[in-house]
Amino acid sequence: MHTVVDPLKRALQIGPQALAVIDGKRQVTYAEFAHRCELLVGALRGLGVASGERVAILANNSLEFFEAYVGIPSGGMVVVPLNTRHAMPELVYALADSGAQILLTDRADVGELANTVERVISLSDEYEALLAAATPAPLGEGVVETDLAGLFYTGGTTGASKGVMLTHRNLIANALNWLASVPQNASDRSLVMAPMFHAAGSNGILAAMWQGALQVPLGTFDPSAVLDLIEQHRINMTLGVPSMLAAIAEEQHANPRDTSSLRVLTHGGSPIATEVVRRTSSAFPSARMIEVYGATETSPLATLLDDEETLVDSPLARSCGRAVLGCSISVRDTEGNELPTGEVGEVVVAGTNIMQGYWNKPEQTAEVLKHGGYWTGDMGHFDAQGFLFLVDRSKDMIVSGGENVYSTEVEDILYRHPGVLEAAVFGVPDDIWGEAVHAAVVPRADSPPLDPAELIAFCREYIGGYKVPKGIDVQHEALPKSGPGKVLKRELRAPFWEGVDRAVN
Repeated sequence: MHTVVDPLKRALQIGPQALAVIDGKRQVTYAEFAHRCELLVGALRGLGVASGERVAILANNSLEFFEAYVGIPSGGMVVVPLNTRHAMPELVYALADSGAQILLTDRADVGELANTVERVISLSDEYEALLAAATPAPLGEGVVETDLAGLFYTGGTTGASKGVMLTHRNLIANALNWLASVPQNASDRSLVMAPMFHAAGSNGILAAMWQGALQVPLGTFDPSAVLDLIEQHRINMTLGVPSMLAAIAEEQHANPRDTSSLRVLTHGGSPIATEVVRRTSSAFPSARMIEVYGATETSPLATLLDDEETLVDSPLARSCGRAVLGCSISVRDTEGNELPTGEVGEVVVAGTNIMQGYWNKPEQTAEVLKHGGYWTGDMGHFDAQGFLFLVDRSKDMIVSGGENVYSTEVEDILYRHPGVLEAAVFGVPDDIWGEAVHAAVVPRADSPPLDPAELIAFCREYIGGYKVPKGIDVQHEALPKSGPGKVLKRELRAPFWEGVDRAVN
């Protein structure tokens, strides 16, 4: 039985004076990191936070984020990482829904968030003062693997956002699956490039810690800063979403740094174009490229495609790989029957990495946890060698820059506009973000002409910027519909995806 504290315990055993985290000018050893986590737990206990209660963090990647991610669950509490790209109503909802008592944040102005929790703690001055005054508390005491470790909000506005319940067992299973698939050791130096509130950003944290390796957080994504950190700290591993890889490849081609230390370059979270893989590999020839597929609900790894740079001209370039060790994947029909090789069905993932469920949402949980696995909503098929190929999404979810965007939540906002009669939102190919949010709307007969720019500005008032449509088509004929009256988004999407080499991944 393992909990989140066990990777840290092993790091303390094999190298207590080894560097754990370098954050700018700050460097902490594993012994210092563990002590700071003990102080954080002691401080939260002193503020009245009991076991099982929630503590949220809204911040860029940092030393404090590492301490919250590891220390809070190791102290028996539940960490709630909040998406820094969410709009205020979405953040308020997540805080209220989770029942978080404390908010740790690096934002100077938290607005109405202050009224949603009992206390806001500013990073890093107030945070450091609390740690300085705290009595250290033991880590892992009374914590078992079935305890809830974190609530990770995925989805959208108040009607759609769901808190994914990940236990200690889930997070530990993912770390072991990752280590089994991509072996690591104490000499590794990882750059945490993707945001840590995201499954992609937090994916490798416990695995690296288990091996006593060094991790370097990137506060805000900037391709120049990424390359500088790789060169400065001789980084050899990092993971990002495809848009990040595209950006750092362009920067490296334009202003090259010494990135010869980089040996593993992983990406996931959204579709990637073959040309991006090709250009990224040419920018970082020393790196082995790895694609991963999964979801927050799978903690997050499900499949892995290794040595991707060697496959760009083969049929496997369209695959998202094979199941990671420790994870079982099947393709099933709507009745739950497993389908044979080559037949398309819904991708179902099983293993100890599968979430406990959605926080306070039993109906939505039952919809996706059935027949012994998590039903991803992605449609796909296997080839004879067990490589998974995704062909569509049964749910109309858009993955843009590694962020999940549910079309219904954007449609709900568009329908609030007095001039909109019908609205449909779908993903279209985008060279930078993998997919971009696009909309088709039909105006009301008696309304003034609809201006796409005005509609985009309208959406921006209510939802995070990455969910706002990048383009809107105004149509004067009804949207295409099926016999029962469901909008046929496939027909709306088709012209945009025609000829695209990799529609879904």
